[in-house]
Amino acid sequence: MANLQELQKYLGFQFSTGSYTGEDYKIFQNKYINYLRTLAKKNGWELVNVGRGHYCFSAFFKEGEKYVYISIPDVRFWHDDWYLDILLRNAHHVKDYRGCRNYRTDLEDLAAEVRRLFGIWEDETAEWS
Repeated sequence: MANLQELQKYLGFQFSTGSYTGEDYKIFQNKYINYLRTLAKKNGWELVNVGRGHYCFSAFFKEGEKYVYISIPDVRFWHDDWYLDILLRNAHHVKDYRGCRNYRTDLEDLAAEVRRLFGIWEDETAEWS
């Protein structure tokens, strides 16, 4: 089970690149997703529909019938943005990649921002339903 300190070791790390996903990124991605699962469990959420990309990924946190989408940018080009600039937004369901207004947060504040978005979910989703 990964923790925040274990992920912080990757700050400044230069990931491999190529037509195939490197082992270094696969290990990192597994740790990151395990960390998100732990975060979800601690907060009474579920982590669902994890989309594993070439050097990026996305997922949804679920609380009841509410969803918050998160996206981690390509770690090869936006080196520490996986930690410093996570995209998140409200969503109607686990295939709603359009979502509502985009927000940004860092990994340390991710849980608080997801809680906040779950709290304003109905107001936000009413704007675009």
